[in-house]
Amino acid sequence: MLLTKRFFPYFATQCLGALNDNIYKNVLLLMVTYSQIESLPISVNLFVNLAAGVFILPFFLFSAHAGVVADNMDKAKLIRRLKQLELVIMSCAAMAILTQSYMMMLLLLFLTGSQSAYFGPVKYSLLPQALAEDELVTGNAWVEMGTFLSILIGTLSAGLLVASDKGIIATAATVFVLAVAGYLASRAIPAMPPQGNVTKIRFAPLSGTWRSIAKVRKTPSIWMAILAISWFWFLGATYLTQFPNFAKLHLHADATVVSLLLALFSIGIAAGSFLCERFSFGHVELGLLPFGVAGLTLFGVDLLWSLPELPAQAETIYSFSSFIAESQHYRVMFALFMVGVSGGLFIVPLYAFIQSRADRGECAQAIAANNIMNALFMVVSAVMSILLLEVFGWQITELFLLLALLNAVVALYVYSQVPEFTQRFVSYLLSHILYRVTVTGRDKLPSEGAGIIVCNHVSYVDALIIMGASTRPIRFVMDKSISEMPLLKYLFRHAGVIPICSPRQSEATYNQAFESIHQALADGELVCIFPEGRLTPNGELGEFRPGIDKILARDSVPVIPMALNGLWGSYFSHKDGHALSTRPKRFWSKISVDLDDVVSGTEANRHLLRERVEAMLPAS
Repeated sequence: MLLTKRFFPYFATQCLGALNDNIYKNVLLLMVTYSQIESLPISVNLFVNLAAGVFILPFFLFSAHAGVVADNMDKAKLIRRLKQLELVIMSCAAMAILTQSYMMMLLLLFLTGSQSAYFGPVKYSLLPQALAEDELVTGNAWVEMGTFLSILIGTLSAGLLVASDKGIIATAATVFVLAVAGYLASRAIPAMPPQGNVTKIRFAPLSGTWRSIAKVRKTPSIWMAILAISWFWFLGATYLTQFPNFAKLHLHADATVVSLLLALFSIGIAAGSFLCERFSFGHVELGLLPFGVAGLTLFGVDLLWSLPELPAQAETIYSFSSFIAESQHYRVMFALFMVGVSGGLFIVPLYAFIQSRADRGECAQAIAANNIMNALFMVVSAVMSILLLEVFGWQITELFLLLALLNAVVALYVYSQVPEFTQRFVSYLLSHILYRVTVTGRDKLPSEGAGIIVCNHVSYVDALIIMGASTRPIRFVMDKSISEMPLLKYLFRHAGVIPICSPRQSEATYNQAFESIHQALADGELVCIFPEGRLTPNGELGEFRPGIDKILARDSVPVIPMALNGLWGSYFSHKDGHALSTRPKRFWSKISVDLDDVVSGTEANRHLLRERVEAMLPAS
């Protein structure tokens, strides 16, 4: 995938852009801090804070408009136009660097931020259009790796450029060459026409911002994913901002160790992104989120527990080589690296989730809302750090401890608001730790629109296994007695399970179940039923009850036959006694979820569907 025309030119374009932005921004800050301070009309501290502000401000002003633009024009054409704009901006920036016109460089930094604000929505919304669904996590992993390594290389390169003998000339040439290279790479991106209905584009910075946020809030799962991503940027911005003083005050280290800390954090995020790709098994996997959340808290706390004792001589200042030469620093380095790894595990599934769940033609607007919230959270991060460190006199270690603890609180809030995240985690544990689940024919599931899954019923955890096989939410029709089991009823209730029983037990429950199924299908949802009506008592496929025919008579939607293999004999099945009543006998056994070709709702009936399911089961 990486070297394909549909991905590599785009990947190279976004990496070159992120690299150029970070070189230019950091060179400006270093030049102002270390040279020609007298020529500034304002103080250095005010200039540095203004620089941070003018780079973030465009994300508030223009992200909403950028999202609408990206959804309503060819994404490849938009990227080329943005790279042409970058070329113009960096040509002017090169001249400003050569003449050391700092206020002009500040204005150009605002324009650079504006160009980035317009590039952000198209950067992520292009992926679901260019990649197959099973490539989405991999694509996001590459993008996150490229972005954070570009930030790292750009930050380190800025210091080397400014420190060199002909740093001004070298810097001017670098930003111009990178802009040219980015534009040339963008020319190879294939056409990506708009996917939805083209709408009128209005430029309304403030009202557009609130409208963009209001739109994503209508989908709670996407809104919570945006808040979770924004929280990570809050956390990451705080770490990155405090690294210099943290290294100086608590590690007794010089600026070279600050670069080491930045490298460990950035490379950790890149490594975490690819761990996420490895353990997502080819689809968007929210089940990995708790591992990232736990890592951010545990390793954030361990970073403070692992601080070494103060050197015997107070004047000792560690350089890069002397810092890594002492074994007492290894735990600090490992903890910081693992904070980065946890961050990669955290944000990659969330970006992929937004891309997969946003409506076609509105993905860029969802990403734009995410960028707005990211910028807001980073501003709040700076304000909180100033208040706690300067006004209330906190130590940086206390601030880092607060971040680790707040991370757990934020996670609990997000999981309480979107139970699907919890369900995906439980499903992931079952599918990849308790069992080894393989899915065949996942592409048979419709990516959108109503559909019915019919499956054999083997165990109490069938629904959780099937849930993990689908990237879309599924409404399960389940025997009322199973849906009310003490250990599972919380998950089932929040998964929107539709309880059913025989009309002899409760006619009201029976009739309400069919009304709920009809409404779910009318809303374009996937519904899964177990037509046998009960768990198999002997491992054999039972007769399908007429309920499926009743459903199809009212809603002739596509039907997807599915078969579960390998769960008979598990702790959750009725083999050798009632389920959950015997001692577990096996762990990490192989389970398969097999899907057959879709059957038209007008042709499907319970006898045909039973034959299709039975054909996927092993011969008895």
